[in-house]
Amino acid sequence: MSALPVISGRETIAARARLGYLVVRQKGSHVRLRRPTDTSRPPLTVPDHKELKSGTLRAIIRDAGLTVDQFNALL
Repeated sequence: MSALPVISGRETIAARARLGYLVVRQKGSHVRLRRPTDTSRPPLTVPDHKELKSGTLRAIIRDAGLTVDQFNALL
């Protein structure tokens, strides 16, 4: 298993965009993403911080249905 990268919220949003996620809205420092082709999945919320904590990033990866290795391949 690969280690989690240390990345920002913006980099996470860019990686999600490569999977087809679109920014739906932003409220404060939290950005809501959704895949228009798969409305059965709940939207992802990504904090727009300089550096995401490892637990937050792991939860975002898990909510997207990815493994850490798959997420690292998107970067």
